[in-house]
Amino acid sequence: MFNKKVISDYIYKKNKILSLSIFLALNILLLTGCVNKNTYRPSNDKPFVLTTFTILADLARNVAGDRLLVKSITKPGAEIHSYQFTPSDIVKTKGAKLIIENGLGLEAWFSKFMISTGDIPNVKLTEGMKPLLIEGDAYSGKPNPHAWMSPKRAMKYVDKIVDAFIKIDPNGALEYSSNASTYKAKLETLDKELRDSLSSIPKERRFLVTCEGAFTYLARDYGMKEAYLWPVNAESQVTPRRMVNLIKKIKENEVPTIFCESTVSAEAQMEVAKSSGAVFGGTFYVDSLSDLNGPAPTYIDLLRHNVRLITKGLSISEVKK
Repeated sequence: MFNKKVISDYIYKKNKILSLSIFLALNILLLTGCVNKNTYRPSNDKPFVLTTFTILADLARNVAGDRLLVKSITKPGAEIHSYQFTPSDIVKTKGAKLIIENGLGLEAWFSKFMISTGDIPNVKLTEGMKPLLIEGDAYSGKPNPHAWMSPKRAMKYVDKIVDAFIKIDPNGALEYSSNASTYKAKLETLDKELRDSLSSIPKERRFLVTCEGAFTYLARDYGMKEAYLWPVNAESQVTPRRMVNLIKKIKENEVPTIFCESTVSAEAQMEVAKSSGAVFGGTFYVDSLSDLNGPAPTYIDLLRHNVRLITKGLSISEVKK
């Protein structure tokens, strides 16, 4: 049996921490209200583009080549859904030719951010894409925003980036198109590599359990089932009912290993592991790249890292009872 008291104590503690975090964040925002507009300058004279998070920046750099400078508004490790932008983030937009967002409700803060940036063009990379919908829970029927977790979908992101770059720099059309073709070939190879790796997992073990429901696109591409602690957003979405339901699913499906993502706390998932008998198999990268010395400094590295953990964790032959 899982320990209901442990779960209740955990939720109580998280609520206290969340309240303190909000208080501190408001004070920090007040203290940083006056920012010197000369504190941020692009590192060279190239036209520059901003993206909302690091993964989109990596995709865009592969298209831009040497013609454009690409920067991410958020740093590696940032929680993207409920990111609180700062005055210094607004300063970063000065002189930008384009701002790139994911869309599908991922960046809840982005519309307010754009109000403060003036008339800078922006492009939504999921515009026109048919999303997968969240099933069950309070978010049922809403789009899952993590479409980049499918290499096939990432190729569509690349096509959108090419079109957006040509609009701001028509003279670079041939270079952008050539760079995109080269990068998409790498994504095609990655797709086959991931498919081969995940197909090695015994069919009865292809059940992916994470903190956030960010792997829906990957699971659909490669024939896996999934379950998670919350469908979208961050660990503030943890509830006793969600923890209990996840523990039940893990036991019913004899899932040997469960995981969590780098931008949120794994504490709740650790409690789920203890109560279900599953092993905690490591940290995924989803909403953010790692730093250069980490396991996921690029988008391709990110997916390879995640799939290595999945393959290792779900290939365990014995499950704790």
